[in-house]
Formats: sequence, structure tokens, C-alpha cells
Amino acid sequence: MRRLATYLSFVRFSHSVFALPFALTGALLAWRESPFSWWQVFWIVVCMVSARSAAMGFNRLVDARFDALNPRTAMRELPRGAMTTTEAAIFVLVSSVVFIAGASRLNTLCLILSPVALAIVFWYSLAKRYTTYTQMFLGLAMAVAPVGGWIAGGGGPGAEPWLLGLAIGLWVGGFDILYACQDVAFDRGHGLRSIPARFGVPASIRLSRVMHVVTVLVMTALWQVAALPVVYLVGVAIVALLLAYEQSLVSDEDLSQVKKAFDLNGYVGIVYFAATALALYVE
Repeated sequence: MRRLATYLSFVRFSHSVFALPFALTGALLAWRESPFSWWQVFWIVVCMVSARSAAMGFNRLVDARFDALNPRTAMRELPRGAMTTTEAAIFVLVSSVVFIAGASRLNTLCLILSPVALAIVFWYSLAKRYTTYTQMFLGLAMAVAPVGGWIAGGGGPGAEPWLLGLAIGLWVGGFDILYACQDVAFDRGHGLRSIPARFGVPASIRLSRVMHVVTVLVMTALWQVAALPVVYLVGVAIVALLLAYEQSLVSDEDLSQVKKAFDLNGYVGIVYFAATALALYVE
């Protein structure tokens, strides 16, 4: 049980709640026109958890040297010796295999695209070495979730998954900018790139707020495109309040509440999924 707890902490398993509800939301929208199966739900969950675990494990593996130097991250599992790099590499490999195997059980297109999805989520961990816009690549990685859920659910051509993916990408990029504000000095000192390191904390916080406003606008646009009932808008309004509260916790002068602001995002996905499910099935 202690080793299991170490592995779960290694990939921050509880944070799976960020992307999973949106993958399921994409599938819900697709199931309006396609047959529904509980086996699809099961394999979507398997794919989301395994893909995220592989991505997080890869992130911890390639960032181990920097994590050991950063006081904020020095107690993560690899820097403090709770896991070996071999264990981490095997974990990433096994998680990746499970993801591809799960994708094969959904449909052929999911299987074909599974290596592309892994490449996207792995790239985020390397992006900080090459580009200022690291946080946008995390947004892209998370935007894959609802589009993947739509494809897994048998959805065809349509604007819904792209709008949902755009909303999720903006939301995630916005909160990751806030999170990265904690490490501006460290990133600059070690040659790592990020939006806060390039543009400074005040400008980055303003950009994050704009991205979250646009997130809500895109979610509202999806309401019109998908012709959803008004209950969906109630969920979007709650999401807007959560994001407003999240932004209120962080300022140029005070970053002490960044962790609390970050954790609020777990509720965003749950609220949004619940509102969409109600709109689709309890009209």
C-alpha cells in the first residue's frame, strides 16, 4: 500500500479529475447521434487515466534534475529518492501501452490517433526548454481530451468537439499561467521558458484572466451550436463564478494562494460535466 501511495502521488492521481470530465462530456455530445455503451465509458476512463499518468510520469522523469534544484519541488518522489528513474520509466511505458490498448478497444480511429495523442501530451514536458508558450501547449494537451471523447463516442463531423476543446485549452492554459508565476525566478535562473518568465507576473495574470473570460464565452457559444437547454447555461455560470474566485485569489503582489486557486479547477470539470449531462438527459 505504501508503494501504491508513492506511485499515486508520483502522478498526482487525484488531478485526473481535471481532464476526465471533459473527455466524458465530449462523448456525451457524440452519443446524441450515436449508440451508447457502458463499455465505451469504461475504456474512455482507462484511456484518460493511463494517458494522463504516462504524461505526468514523463514530466517527472525529464524534469527530475530541475525538480531537485527547485525548493518548491525538491520533495517530489524522484528527487528525494522515493522512486528510481528505472521505476519511473517503466511506469511511463506501461501507462502508454495501456492507453494504446484501451484506444484499440474503442474504435480504429482512436487507435490510429493514440500515438499522436501521446506525442502531444509528452511534448508539454519538453516545451519549456524551447518555447515561451509552454502553458499553451498544456492547454493543447488537455484540449485533446474532449475531442478524443467525441471520437471515442462515435461522433462525426461537427463544431461541438472543437469548441469544447478550445474552451478547455484556454481554461487550462489560463490556470497553468497562474501556477507558473511561482517559478519565475527559478525558470529565469535556469534557462527555462514560460509566459511568466518572458512577460512578467503582472502581464501574465492579465493574460490568464482574459483567457478565462474567453473560456466562458466559448462554452456559451457551444450552448447555441449544440442547441442545449438552459440548464447548461446554469452550469456555465457556476464555472464562471469558480474562475472569478480563482482569479481573485492571485495578484501581482500576492502569490501565496496559487495552490488553492489551482485546486479549485477540479470542481470546474465536475460542474461542467454535470450540467451538460443534465442538459442532455434531463430536459
